[in-house]
Amino acid sequence: MDSEALDTSAPAKEATPRRLTLRKGEKLRHRTLVDSLFTKGESLYEFPFRVNFRLLSREELENSFRSSPPSPIDPIQMLITVPKKKRRRAVDRVLMRRRIREAYRLNRLPLKDLVESMPGGNTLCMAFIYIHDKNNDFSLIDRKMKSLLRKVADKIWQE
Repeated sequence: MDSEALDTSAPAKEATPRRLTLRKGEKLRHRTLVDSLFTKGESLYEFPFRVNFRLLSREELENSFRSSPPSPIDPIQMLITVPKKKRRRAVDRVLMRRRIREAYRLNRLPLKDLVESMPGGNTLCMAFIYIHDKNNDFSLIDRKMKSLLRKVADKIWQE
């Protein structure tokens, strides 16, 4: 056995890594938030994506609902759409949604940390729209997602 594994007096080398799972609270699903995202939000392009995003303060979030906001709302919420007009076959739409979701899941933590560090308890709502008419491989999707999330972070940091 490894003697280091048995030594309990040695300090831990690193904290436990953060889990990369997407929880229910990170999925944008409330109609009022989606409608306000597309009417009042900003838009950025990074081909083959367009992202609409809106940074909501705690007051704006509470005013979006009749009583109080539902409990599982995380600091970052997202939705993915692949238009039927661009990708006619359902198999292709599902494939691209899965690739986009995986790229987002792997690269969202720096943006999440930025939003959580901002004062005022903000919530960032985002909608990723796939605007290309062909399927792309995961490496391109991942690279473009990193670039797009960096652009969104720069944009909300300026505000």
